[in-house]
Amino acid sequence: MNKKFIVAGFFLGVVASAISLVVLVVLISSGTTTSTAANQTLTGDIPTPGETSLNVYYPGTEKLAPDEMRVVACGTGQPSARPKQAASCWLVELGNGEKFLFDIGAGSHERIAAQMIPYDYLDKVFIGHLHVDHYGDLASFWLGGTTMNRLTPLRVWGPSGQKPEFGTKYALERLKEAYVWDIATRSGVIDSRGMELEINEFDYRGVNNIIYNENGVVIKSIPAIHGIDGAVSFILEWQGLKLAYSSDTFPNKWWTEHAKGADIAIHECFLPPTLLVEKQGFTVQEALVVGTLGHTSPQQFGKVMSETKPRLAVGYHFYNDFNTQPIVSEEVRKTYDGPLALATDYMVFNVAPDDIKIRMSAVNEEVWPSPAIKKKEAPQGNMSPPSDFINSGRKNYLLTLRKVWSDVNKKFGTAYKPVVV
Repeated sequence: MNKKFIVAGFFLGVVASAISLVVLVVLISSGTTTSTAANQTLTGDIPTPGETSLNVYYPGTEKLAPDEMRVVACGTGQPSARPKQAASCWLVELGNGEKFLFDIGAGSHERIAAQMIPYDYLDKVFIGHLHVDHYGDLASFWLGGTTMNRLTPLRVWGPSGQKPEFGTKYALERLKEAYVWDIATRSGVIDSRGMELEINEFDYRGVNNIIYNENGVVIKSIPAIHGIDGAVSFILEWQGLKLAYSSDTFPNKWWTEHAKGADIAIHECFLPPTLLVEKQGFTVQEALVVGTLGHTSPQQFGKVMSETKPRLAVGYHFYNDFNTQPIVSEEVRKTYDGPLALATDYMVFNVAPDDIKIRMSAVNEEVWPSPAIKKKEAPQGNMSPPSDFINSGRKNYLLTLRKVWSDVNKKFGTAYKPVVV
């Protein structure tokens, strides 16, 4: 891909991304990660439009080193929807070519698409629990992916529940049932290999339990505390690097034991109860229960990170605005003084053995799907035909239809003929 991918819309995205850098509280310099004051503006990391700078990540232009990991925040917000931040989703890319999605909450699919990665490479999704803000875009990614050239089955891992109906298998089997009309309309029309959904349910009670072990990548699950039983956190290990991802959880012993010493620890850092009352309209009781018992508050987040001491602590799952970020940062700093980033969507972390680099991703809002990486096959089977009633309403405009097909066949050297009922 041309590294000088310069269009007006692209650089509008760069400007927006650069502005977002102001809210960061991490400075990477001289190969080390160091924290800065919450109100300090970063210098040297904000390019002007048109400037050639590697301090902004341009999707699809950088090859990872064999021992390097890239983590992209595709959703850092809260359960309530907003344009600025999608719900929970993190893309992890490894130097061996493997790619993983951790959670795929509502609104995150477009952030994934903005990374311009062929969908056949995005075939592994790990769900921490079954709240809509953690898997609400799975259907869009799964079935929408068939129109974005995915020709590989989508593999999904998720926890069991206290009862079968609370588990991932139950939920996703019914997701298939809910979209049976969608599936039927695509069958016989497109290469349907990407419509396959592989469900891998594992025991939520497993402690440091290996749930994935392929191509040198090991992913383990640990129990999380969030609502009823059936929530988990994940730990990915590869080439001596360690990523820990909490999804949603109350502080717990499993995280502090098994996430200790992670290179990058991504943990929820919910809004403090005061902001839940003042900005989101919670009652005081709701704010205290939700903000400190259902989730991890900023001060609790700080305690967790003080115990586990990652190379870089990343807080997410809050509305990261100019008038919330300083408050969240101040709360975290009451209990933690180590390396810290407070994430927003499109933040990019390059993690290497001796360095962690943080940037914002440029965003091309006019992105198109990447080409298929496999040869497409002729559609298998037949689409369910419409009823006589629906067919009776057709206006075929045969001359126009034949002209369109003829022109397209001529352009691409094919000889297809329209089948009109």
